[in-house]
Amino acid sequence: MGKAHISNNIRALRFNHNEMTQQQLADKAGVTRQTIVAIEKGNYSPSLELAFRIAHVFGLKLEEVFSFEEN
Repeated sequence: MGKAHISNNIRALRFNHNEMTQQQLADKAGVTRQTIVAIEKGNYSPSLELAFRIAHVFGLKLEEVFSFEEN
């Protein structure tokens, strides 16, 4: 099994939701701004629970925010 990569489009979603700041998203998802920064940059893969919370903030399905790619 190859290495997996989880990508996201959180930055674009934030921009399209009244230019929501990273801090605003963090507050709504119950995490720190640094966590949102790390997820956006692809340096950190969120837990399944956090991924669902982030998707819920945007009113989207999980797969509309995150995508899973296997190398």
